[in-house]
Amino acid sequence: MAGNLKAFKARALARDNVRREYDRLADEFAFLDEILKARAETGLTQAELAARIGTTQSAVARLEAPGSGHSPSIATLQRYANALGYRLQVRLVKDPAAKMLADGRNAKRRAA
Repeated sequence: MAGNLKAFKARALARDNVRREYDRLADEFAFLDEILKARAETGLTQAELAARIGTTQSAVARLEAPGSGHSPSIATLQRYANALGYRLQVRLVKDPAAKMLADGRNAKRRAA
């Protein structure tokens, strides 16, 4: 079964449109992986975590769901982290690919 999944993923990622979407969602999936690992480490269920942060189990499920379209506030993410014994850190990290795009735009402006 694992071999079939790997083969399917390789075939799917060979398609340019799938690869672009996969890459676009990489940060979201990495973050979701972190919060799911943190909750698993504590042994809390979604319902138990929800009770700690004063919300419902379904709200926690939406927060943990990939591609749900739900954009929780920083305050909500802080409550989630604190309830698990973590501290939330939000940082801006320089993206080399974005810098190249910005440099290209700046060069065009200077040339005009």
